[in-house]
Amino acid sequence: MRILIAEDERFLAEALGSGLRREGMAVDVALDGHEALRRVTVAAYDVLVLDRDLPGIHGDEIAAVVARDHPEVRILMLTAAARLQDKVAGFELGADDYLTKPFALEELVVRLRSLARRPAAVAPPVMTFADLRLDPFRREAYRDGRYLRLTRKQFAVLELLMRADGGVVSAETMLEKAWDENADPFTSAPRVTISTLRKALGAPDVIATVTGVGYRLVLPGAS
Repeated sequence: MRILIAEDERFLAEALGSGLRREGMAVDVALDGHEALRRVTVAAYDVLVLDRDLPGIHGDEIAAVVARDHPEVRILMLTAAARLQDKVAGFELGADDYLTKPFALEELVVRLRSLARRPAAVAPPVMTFADLRLDPFRREAYRDGRYLRLTRKQFAVLELLMRADGGVVSAETMLEKAWDENADPFTSAPRVTISTLRKALGAPDVIATVTGVGYRLVLPGAS
């Protein structure tokens, strides 16, 4: 899951980023409204954590633009105001959820995961492929009933492959969704992660390499 935090309080933004990265999420940070809008237009985010009182461009305007032009991006709006009318206004602008400051990181994590899996037809709470079972909300993965001890990146890559349901996932897509903006576009990290993920999953191999294109899940024994 890739998250953009648009928050002008640098200490809070960096603290949230560190906490979410420990939960296996790829996180970028924007400290003002102009930077937030720029990032949304150039990267594929799953959720925008949006402070309503951003400098530069107000969070309300950003929410309206993102809801109109990037409906695939979920919006979780942050505010210091707890009044009902403020929350109603946020939802009317296109916010998918609302969180009042101060809040616990644990609550933010739960809300983000809930938002990411909300379109059930596209991203069911629990995914299966052959004898693989992955639960993004609980961050658990199993193969043939065996619990898989995966690193954060291994889990993120496996989740991308399972969401594709046999479709090809390119290394570029993996970098876009499982790493953050600081990742070197020429890095071998996706290839290395696929290699270690194969070992973690065990035999028979269920990840096929599509030469020059990417990777996809295949039924054991399939060509």
